[in-house]
Amino acid sequence: MGPELSGTITPLSGVLRGRRAFITGGGSGIGLALAQLLARDGWQLGLLDREPERLLTASRELGSSGAAVIHTYLVDVTDEAAFRAAVADFADRAGGLELMINNAGVAVAGDLVQTTAADWRWALDINVVGVAIGCRAALPFLTKADAGCVLNIASAAAFASSSQMAAYNASKAAVVSLTETLAQELEGTAVRAAVAMPGFIPTRLLETARAPPDALAAAHRLMDASHYPAARAAADMLAACAAGRLYIVLPPAYVHLWRLKRFLPGVFTSLLSRMRRRALAERTRR
Repeated sequence: MGPELSGTITPLSGVLRGRRAFITGGGSGIGLALAQLLARDGWQLGLLDREPERLLTASRELGSSGAAVIHTYLVDVTDEAAFRAAVADFADRAGGLELMINNAGVAVAGDLVQTTAADWRWALDINVVGVAIGCRAALPFLTKADAGCVLNIASAAAFASSSQMAAYNASKAAVVSLTETLAQELEGTAVRAAVAMPGFIPTRLLETARAPPDALAAAHRLMDASHYPAARAAADMLAACAAGRLYIVLPPAYVHLWRLKRFLPGVFTSLLSRMRRRALAERTRR
């Protein structure tokens, strides 16, 4: 990957000079925030989402932000044929592809006994298989570029396996493992892989979440208390990609938790248990 160009919004625009990106879940949240930054640097963008109104609104916003070209695709990431066709169509129209961002995802909450097999399959199909399909669809085009990157969006839940989140935690941990494997398989090529593990960020993720009322209310409280907006998370992710980092843990305060889990997993698990007991005690006092 080449040196950064001056005068760009994100340093990744100086590294991936072709400036062509495909983003799943691009109609809102982190996906849209990533697209907005790239648009300001004049990227050609392919946006995939399941919500037509979100896609239409996002396309209008990005067009006024400076995106060179915007192509939208109303596709579910679990539809392999349609997903692969969308990526191929964008690469053909844009003349190539340098950046694939697998951002689309869903949330499931509730303890292990409550969470149905159907909800497990729903989460894994979208959060894991959808990411794998996206990687497979993009790699033939990425490997033709002078430099390329696959950015998979996981979650801090991948390492902070808190209670009542088994399906979601497992799906995001799988995305980390998938990306680690892909990074090894890409050695010797001009393509890099990265996985982002953000903490709670105010997005629309919980709008489609499958969860009992108490678990959903707890998730809303944590999201509402976040002081780390999607725009800042997007900027940090793209900067980390430009730096060639495999693991992107954010916000920065979460990095020490990531390190603690990796080097002292037993201590980390005990810490999670204490935090959970404290949260339950506070809820009881209200």
